[in-house]
Order: sequence, then C-alpha cells, then structure tokens
Amino acid sequence: MSKKFNKHMVLIMAVLLVSLILTACGGSEDTSSESSIIEAIQNSGKIVMGTSADYPPYEFHKQIDGKDTIVGFDIDIAKEIAKDLNVELEIKDMDFDGLLAALETENVDIIVAGMTPDEERSKSVDFSKVYYDPEQGLLVRNEDKDKYQSLDDLKGMKIGAQKGTIQEDVANDIEDAQVKALGKITDLVLELKNEKIDGLILAIPVAEAYDKANDDITLSPHIDFGKEGGVAVAIKKGNDELVDAINSTIDRVMEEGLLDKFIQDATALAEE
Repeated sequence: MSKKFNKHMVLIMAVLLVSLILTACGGSEDTSSESSIIEAIQNSGKIVMGTSADYPPYEFHKQIDGKDTIVGFDIDIAKEIAKDLNVELEIKDMDFDGLLAALETENVDIIVAGMTPDEERSKSVDFSKVYYDPEQGLLVRNEDKDKYQSLDDLKGMKIGAQKGTIQEDVANDIEDAQVKALGKITDLVLELKNEKIDGLILAIPVAEAYDKANDDITLSPHIDFGKEGGVAVAIKKGNDELVDAINSTIDRVMEEGLLDKFIQDATALAEE
C-alpha cells in the first residue's frame, strides 16, 4: 500500500470523525431543545401558580374547615389547568407587583391573578386568551356615596389603586389626582376607611365584594371607568406549547359553562 494511499485514508478517517462529533453535538442540542416546559411540569407532578390573594372574588383567603385557604374563580380556573395537565396545583401568594419578576425567574410557572394582558406586560411575558372582562368602578366611604356624580368630579382626588395594575394607570389619568399605589388591596381599603384616600379604583366585582364585607364603604353608583381589557393567564415568553394547553382549558371551561359557576361560587364565598 502506497504512502499516498495511506495519507488519503487518514484524511478520510479524520473527516468522518469530525462529522460524527458534529452530528453528536447537534443531536444533543436538539434533544435539549425538545424538552418542553409541559414535560418539566408533568415530571415535577405540579404546576406552580403565582397570585396576589387579596382580590375577591378572583382570589382571596378564606377559612375553610378551620384552615386558611386561597379560593376564588381564578383558583378554580388554575385547578382546571392543572387537571388537564394531570398535575397538582401549588399556589404562591405575593404582592401583585412582584408577580412578573417571579415568573421571569421561574419561581412560578404561570400567573393567574386578574392580570390584564396590556401592551407593556406583553413585551416581557406571553398571555393566554382573555377569559373575563369586567367594568371598573370606584369604592368610597358611605358618606361620599353621592358626592362623585361624574368623572369630572374626581379632579384632584386622593385616589388609591393596587400597584402595578391597570387601575393604577386609570388613577394616573385622572386630572390632578393624588395617586397612592400600594401592593395590597387590603391596605388600600384601610387607607380609605381611615380617610387617607378618598376613593379606591377596583374591578367592579372586587369593589362589590369589599362593599358587602364592610359596613362603612360602598361602590359608587355613579362612576364607571369602563372595561380594563380583560384578564388572562401569564406565561413566560417562548412557551407556546403551554400557552396552547392553557387556551384549550379556557375553551373547555367556557364551553362547559364552568366560568359562570366559578364566579357565582366565589362571589358567594366572598360574601359569607
């Protein structure tokens, strides 16, 4: 066998070896990318939901059989998502304005917290389809029930809203308003009761829940800020498979008429 032939064989073997190495590396990357968040959730046996449980009837704390329990129609929807994925639901309760960071750092898998899929949030997270879109109202002290007859009457008002929400944006649009934004609605309700603010902007179902639970505050019958753009489930960007799965659950919940039942049940619980 000639030296020239040997050199050719060595060269061919080297090329084949490099090709095999590149193919192996490429296969490894493909396998990794194919590992989906749904598989990770199912392997863990649970889906972790972030929420801010001070927002009845969406999500709130309730004593059930002597145990503090987070309930609400958002919780019921999240349970349906978990059921369709064949996993358990784990709930992490935190301030509303910390939810997006928790999703970004993967401390939670999803956010279900009456969150509106506005343009700014959509830059950093993906959203499911909208499943509920209520009107926005104003919670005031009883003695001010008829004080505010129109949006013009709110000029210069000391007004509260939950930090990081659409309601905070609405408050900031009121002319000369002195806006107080806090992380917890329960704290804002105390501010209203103690006359530190004059009104509190909330989704009407939430305002009604606090109205019925407190004798000294009420939902203004004259002020309506319109719809907020609806609420949806937030998911970390790039997880299209999970978005599709959640949308499928939302479709089923709607088709089976479960959302209305969830809202009715949660509202009744909030009024107890």
